[in-house]
Amino acid sequence: MALRTAIGMMSGTSMDGIDLALIRSDGRSRVEAGPGASLAYAPSERALLREAVAEAVRLTDRDRRPGKLAEAERLVTERHTGLVHSFLAREKLDPAAIDVIGFHGQTVLHRPEQRLTVQIGDGEALAAACGIPVVFDMRAADVAAGGQGAPLVPAYHQALALASGLDLPLTVVNLGGVGNVTYIAAGHDPVAFDTGPASALIDDLMAERTGLAMDRDGAAALAGTVDSAALASLLTHSYFSAPPPKSLDRNAFSRAAVAGLSTPDAAATLVAFTAASVAGAERWFAEPPRLWIVCGGGSRNPAIMAGLAARVAGRVVTAETVGWSAELIEAQAFAYLALRSLEGLPLTFPSSTGVAAPLSGGRLARPGKAAA
Repeated sequence: MALRTAIGMMSGTSMDGIDLALIRSDGRSRVEAGPGASLAYAPSERALLREAVAEAVRLTDRDRRPGKLAEAERLVTERHTGLVHSFLAREKLDPAAIDVIGFHGQTVLHRPEQRLTVQIGDGEALAAACGIPVVFDMRAADVAAGGQGAPLVPAYHQALALASGLDLPLTVVNLGGVGNVTYIAAGHDPVAFDTGPASALIDDLMAERTGLAMDRDGAAALAGTVDSAALASLLTHSYFSAPPPKSLDRNAFSRAAVAGLSTPDAAATLVAFTAASVAGAERWFAEPPRLWIVCGGGSRNPAIMAGLAARVAGRVVTAETVGWSAELIEAQAFAYLALRSLEGLPLTFPSSTGVAAPLSGGRLARPGKAAA
């Protein structure tokens, strides 16, 4: 099957910015990674997105955009549009050379138990502004069919792992605002689920107490001491004993257990919580993975990486160690999923989202036409 060219874009639950990646792929087993780009949200823009997330908790209709949600959707669409234009100009690419854009949007609410998931971002406006077809709203079909709608990227993780010839079984760990894992074993569909918080709680702690967007390089956490009682309390959450498939909203966990701790001790405890919840995923795997490949923003936090390495038997490495991009892997995945959507190939599977059968998804917006 011929390779096609796709751009993928991801704005994750950490709300730090947008990643863009170009790939060439057949949407199956062949993947050629190309260049990428990133755009950081300004502090005022992150604040608006946080307000939108707070307002979204009252939504019952996934198509409504009251109050700050409408403003945030315009922002998300405009920033993604600007990043596409600047990337194409930098790389000297004609929009006609791009077959499709995979546009995740910004998740503001995820309640699959209510068959409700909301990603803001106007796919039709993006297609019109860029002159390129756009596949968007990729979680909705799975959630409507009774699936968790997350994680969406296991098909891409499996394609990468098999193409790389790595020893199986292995686990790909994505640490954004929420953590998720993809367990890949020979001859099986990938097993995938959200593990718990990744950077969301730590980012929120730092924003509230210091005004900083994150604990850069894990500096606060590495200066602190884990409070064992607070950690034990955090780990009693019922989510951890529930079998997969399962997924989380960004705000599923509270920081109340660390409220009385100093900022370094609170950060250290939340890092330990992230590491322990990721390591705890191993109980649902058929056999221990030989390798844990970590990507996403959390892979840059040495405190999280050290905490995970101390809790699992397999080797823990960053995506770059195996020749992948820790920064761009999710953006690449949405480019890959957009190509699969164009072909009507499955995006989600019973082993990853709990949907009854493998299911395609995504809505297609063509320049000048309504979304299909």
